[in-house]
Amino acid sequence: MKWFIVLAALLVATPVAAAAPAVSYHLAQTYVLGGTGGWDYLTYDSDSHRLFVSRATHVMVVDPRTGTIVGDVPNTPGVHGIALAPNLGRGFTSNGTDGTVTVFDLSTLATIATIPTGAKNPDGIAYDPVSSRVFTFNGGSNDATVIDARTNAVVTTIPLGGRPEFPAVDGRGMVYDNVESTSEIVAIDARSAKLTARFPLRSCLHPSGLSIDAQHRRLFAACTGAMGVVDADSGKVVATIPTGAGTDATSYDPASGLAFASNGRDATLTVVHEDAPNQFTLVENATTALGARTMALDPQTGDIYLVTAKLIANPHPTSYRDRYTVVPGTFELLVMHRSDQ
Repeated sequence: MKWFIVLAALLVATPVAAAAPAVSYHLAQTYVLGGTGGWDYLTYDSDSHRLFVSRATHVMVVDPRTGTIVGDVPNTPGVHGIALAPNLGRGFTSNGTDGTVTVFDLSTLATIATIPTGAKNPDGIAYDPVSSRVFTFNGGSNDATVIDARTNAVVTTIPLGGRPEFPAVDGRGMVYDNVESTSEIVAIDARSAKLTARFPLRSCLHPSGLSIDAQHRRLFAACTGAMGVVDADSGKVVATIPTGAGTDATSYDPASGLAFASNGRDATLTVVHEDAPNQFTLVENATTALGARTMALDPQTGDIYLVTAKLIANPHPTSYRDRYTVVPGTFELLVMHRSDQ
């Protein structure tokens, strides 16, 4: 009888793996947005159905359902990322050129304040709703700036010991960020503004994009040619899934259990299914477009939004950044739609 009890307990405690769904993503729509300047992170606002796109000196606001430009947040020099605080009705941008954060009204897009961070090249940015704080991750000064989102006051600066990249928030008061130069993820308690752990990513090198499955406590890090899956509590790397070339961003859809990595260099979107918290299946590498390296997820439709432009290869590049020339006026939004087979 004891053996039956033990077996029953094991069956209850062991998660049952879900088979990977028969799904396929395809490029459903391309909208030419035009304009000048480079681009970086995308942020989707589920409440207003608007996509915020960083464009070097301003933030382009787009209705991705129609490809219509519906607004603009100006004067954001060297903008990298956009964080939204819906409960406060505010948005925040990380401005790498002058080390500031622009605070804007989510309804009107009017600028509320410009906050000097005292840091160099604020890059990734996140809002933590538990502490009502904004965190910028500063690639030039290897630290994070903590801002009170209600008062716009700088609270403190957290040294990170390396060059940070993109953050993820778990909704419970923890903020995570990739440290690209040391191939680690750092964990920060948002309320105390203290770094609580460092997770080495081992063979998952030079992480950039980061997203989270908050329910199962799994982080998805975009590494060189791979997606690393990390236990957000223990820091253990539970899986490493190959991706395409030039992986930059990741995203996770809790409704479908799908994780994504956008690969700008080989124009693919890697789609992975979370069968169980420690078990993952590569579903496909869907075709996107050259240079489509950053993305955002629409959680209501499952659509993936990416941006790029028409690129011409430079036969004699002198640096990583001048490998391609952007054809003027060709900046575009890609809509990747899921088809259930």
